Amino acid sequence: MREAASSHDADTSQRRRAIVATVIGNGLEWFDYTVYSFFAAIIATQFFPSDDEMTSLLLALGTFGVGFVIRPFGGILLGIYADRVGRRPALMLTIMLMAGATLLIGIAPTYEQIGVWAPILIVIARLAQGLAAGGEMGSAAAFLTEHAPLKRKAFYASWIQSSIGVAILLGAASGTLLSLAMSTESLHAWGWRVPFILGALAGPLGFYIRRRLKEPGVLKADERSHSPLAEIVRRYPRETLVSFSLVALWTVCSYAILFYLPSYSQRFLDLPESVGFAGGMLGGCVLALCTPIAGHLADRTGRRPWLIGSSLAILVLIYPMFAMINHFPGLGSLLLCELILGIAISGYTGVVVVTFSEILPPRVLSTGLSIAYNLAVMLFGGFAGFIITWLIDVTGNPMAPAFYVMFAAVVSLAGSTLVREPEHLRKGATLTEATAN
Repeated sequence: MREAASSHDADTSQRRRAIVATVIGNGLEWFDYTVYSFFAAIIATQFFPSDDEMTSLLLALGTFGVGFVIRPFGGILLGIYADRVGRRPALMLTIMLMAGATLLIGIAPTYEQIGVWAPILIVIARLAQGLAAGGEMGSAAAFLTEHAPLKRKAFYASWIQSSIGVAILLGAASGTLLSLAMSTESLHAWGWRVPFILGALAGPLGFYIRRRLKEPGVLKADERSHSPLAEIVRRYPRETLVSFSLVALWTVCSYAILFYLPSYSQRFLDLPESVGFAGGMLGGCVLALCTPIAGHLADRTGRRPWLIGSSLAILVLIYPMFAMINHFPGLGSLLLCELILGIAISGYTGVVVVTFSEILPPRVLSTGLSIAYNLAVMLFGGFAGFIITWLIDVTGNPMAPAFYVMFAAVVSLAGSTLVREPEHLRKGATLTEATAN
């Protein structure tokens, strides 16, 4: 009895460490994306100077998207590495690569100091971050779901999205504090660098925690795929396509709403920087709190109701929310928009990660998810801010973000209808049984 209890306690402790390690590493990735998006207008003036303010902003947002072009390659390389060598070594590699690239952005000299080499350094840093991020999601999703008990997988996987909410909250909070505590001149001169440098410091901590974790052990050495990429292409094209469609709404909501909305509120609603950051803080807080709840409930009710219901909710709500903030710009309308959309997004993203692990088998999970995820992010999410800003500039219609999200919602809604519930839920297993296991 004592040995069984001791083994159970050890497993519980290991699972908690797995969640912490994933939250820190994945959170670091998204923290960087958050602060880059939030400070895009400042970065534009420091590294991409132009006589036209819109051109500078588009160059900064385009450079943000550059990191996504290389993400599929990072996803393939690091996904194969994770499937063949292990999840833990891959996660250790991604976090240090991400931290180094984030630090480079934080200390890079400006265009005024070194000329054309300044934007080149930012592009190099974004490419390195793209490589790291490309392998992070697939490895992290495989790592967490393989550590989770069978009937608690949605709850465990939801912490990946919760870490994104924490990153958005911290990124927006840093922007809010800096914009309130510093003069505009100081913020533009050097204050914007502080979040990047602090974010890079989390890298060694995350590396240390991940190094101390045990490999999930789902696959024995002789069960691992020797050619996961070839196996994905040959045996699982349908599963990969479904996963790709599910990512569309996830990534567009992240980049077009949670990340881009603060910049949108400054550039197109003429609201103060602090108001945009406050909206981002609320959106991040809602995401961090609500996604584990959605994951917990999905372990009882199934995946499809959440995926289909949340996709429909976002499709219906996005236009009136953007109409509201455009007709009544201000702190109250922006917070209400972030609150309502944040809840709807949490319902979808709190369930989508575990769905991937149930579509693809463990032997190719990291590779398959990395391919589907990063291709969708590259096409739909990475250039979302650039595309939306360009569309608004060309058409003069400030509702462009709403139409872009509606398109992604339709794509993911179609994919959601093709998802099958896992076997233990089809048999009607209860949450009590899951806890007992």
